[in-house]
Amino acid sequence: MRLNDINNPKDLKRVPVGELKGIADELRDYIIDTLSTHPGHLASSLGVVELTVALHYVFNAPDDRIVWDVGHQAYAHKILTGRRERFSTIRTYGGLSGFPKRSESEYDAFGTGHSSTSISAALGMATASEMLGDTTRSHIAVIGDGALTGGEAFEALNNVGQSKANLLIILNDNGISIDKAVGGLNEYLTRITASRRYNKLKEQVWHKLDGSDGGRRHDRSIGLFQKLTSTAKTVAVGGSNLFESLGIRYFGPVDGYNIPQLVNMLQRLRELEGPKLLHVITTKGKGLRQAEENPVAYHSPGKYDIRTGNQINSTAEGTPLKYQEVFGRTIIELAEQNPAIVGITPAMATGCSLNLMMERMPERTFDVGIAEQHAVTFAAGLAAGGMVPFCNIYSTFAQRSYDQIIHDVALQGLQVVFCLDRAGLVGDDGPTHHGLFDLAALRPVPGLAICAPLDEHELRNMMYTAQLPDKGPVVIRYPRGCSEHADWQSPFEELEVGRGRCLRKGREETAFVTLGTVGNDALRVADEVDAAVYDMRWLKPLDTDLLDTIASKGYRRIVTVEDGVRKGGFGEAVMEYFAVHHPKVVATVRILAIPDEFVTHGPVAQLKHDCRIDADAIAAAVAD
Repeated sequence: MRLNDINNPKDLKRVPVGELKGIADELRDYIIDTLSTHPGHLASSLGVVELTVALHYVFNAPDDRIVWDVGHQAYAHKILTGRRERFSTIRTYGGLSGFPKRSESEYDAFGTGHSSTSISAALGMATASEMLGDTTRSHIAVIGDGALTGGEAFEALNNVGQSKANLLIILNDNGISIDKAVGGLNEYLTRITASRRYNKLKEQVWHKLDGSDGGRRHDRSIGLFQKLTSTAKTVAVGGSNLFESLGIRYFGPVDGYNIPQLVNMLQRLRELEGPKLLHVITTKGKGLRQAEENPVAYHSPGKYDIRTGNQINSTAEGTPLKYQEVFGRTIIELAEQNPAIVGITPAMATGCSLNLMMERMPERTFDVGIAEQHAVTFAAGLAAGGMVPFCNIYSTFAQRSYDQIIHDVALQGLQVVFCLDRAGLVGDDGPTHHGLFDLAALRPVPGLAICAPLDEHELRNMMYTAQLPDKGPVVIRYPRGCSEHADWQSPFEELEVGRGRCLRKGREETAFVTLGTVGNDALRVADEVDAAVYDMRWLKPLDTDLLDTIASKGYRRIVTVEDGVRKGGFGEAVMEYFAVHHPKVVATVRILAIPDEFVTHGPVAQLKHDCRIDADAIAAAVAD
């Protein structure tokens, strides 16, 4: 049987165990071939091909629930569950999501675009099954060692052991999240996997219990395997096993590419009641040399040459730097001037370009793992100790640290600079990753200053201003992608907090009032229709003097433009002020913002058009 003959897991189960490796090889080649021209998350999915095959071979999805954490490792899962023919549409407008999505397939048990959620979700499902009297259904959480560093995963582990739920946790250990895994947990797992004494004894035990008994001694053999490997770990690793201390039976580590062994182990564990964890060793990027050697670059590599595996660089010479790169270079400049500056990232060093500072100033940069809550309170502690931390978090992930921003930073007035990367529409990653809620969520928080740059020069000036003495907590949000100009570097200029500016006067007919990089679209339209453009720079404090000036001009139309949600956002802040202080102006205001719905995945230009915040929508607002 070939991969093309497999349209669902039932077809896969007809393949003899000895032929599953051939299916896995085809599956890996199919992913590599497809993603070379249809970019997606490559390295993560390559690493778990054999594990995916074994899981669907043993368990009966969709009745058995498999939750993938983080979901970008689920490409092989999608192909084996009826989506092979559509796989080339992955992450394209109208095509398959890059993450598990409940509305896309009954095989996607839970949507997982953010990390560290799988154990909680699977435990909830397992508990629900028990409450409904269904004791036969299996629940599996597949979580990477990087995602296991997230606080929610630890909270769930603590709950799992005392719940006694029938739950299997697969720990996919490859030493990588997006960047290299860090922290004490990573060192602990490394001690287990690297111990020669433990691995030698584990192999001896496994060969004695290799399934030759046909399963007749199942209970005895699986119990003996657990007992002996647990004893071996105590000797080899030096202490009790973390998971067993929490009440979760631990098995492994096992080779993530030995399909017969994986199948055998999963079959045994399927019949074992209560919470258990199988530690599986894999290699991120398995099967593509460049991805194995550089899994960070090949996490989501874009297009690459299928013959050589080398990435295809589509960036032309003279192209403006990405905002991320402007941040990375600017923080180094500022840190060279201000010895109090430190950088913090929750496992996104390369994505946000803080890796540049890590290379130059490793003692002043901190990757805390996938732990946004900890990142923010850690930053608060640094600020309380006299440092000026720049805490760089993707906007969508900053949502996970909302309480810490309010309670630990804003309430205490600590000088933490939040750089919210990937704000606005991010494109192909879709609704789990769009940074649309930060403005509306943070606007009500007392003591926060919130700003958004028009271009890379403004980003530099906002970063410079935020680190000056006595500025308090400042939020700077900026988008994914290239900045506006190739000449990114400019002298620093202190900005007045809460002060906007008029970029273009125009005729006193139409005024565009903007926040952030969407102002560039307004400027282009304004040149065509001779409209005024006001760049507010700051959502909070809002420049009410400038709003008074705008109100006094007698414009027939005032159009606010933002790349965040309308409800509670920038446009509504402007409207609220006008309603109180200039009620006659309210009828002239039109708000262009993200509507009250989750936005799908696709090219940013297409999504901006759909959400009516692009240049065409701005021009149409003038014509209305």
